[in-house]
Amino acid sequence: MQTTIHSLKKGQKAIILDFDIDVIPLKLLEMGCLPGNEVELLQIAPFGDPLYLNINGSHLAIRIETAKQIGVELIKNKEK
Repeated sequence: MQTTIHSLKKGQKAIILDFDIDVIPLKLLEMGCLPGNEVELLQIAPFGDPLYLNINGSHLAIRIETAKQIGVELIKNKEK
């Protein structure tokens, strides 16, 4: 099973791998939600929907249904 944006925890970062272009709104693509870009989960709304994200410097909120369709690869935190 592939990890999706929906499964990120607050503060986690990941790289967008793939998604079904037919279920992702065009506006998200225009704001940088593209394979290879970095995504960070900034905040989760009080009832769990929507998710507030930072995607390559663009801050946006997306619904859980959409977040479940975007595959990502977690970025490992570097130990200092």
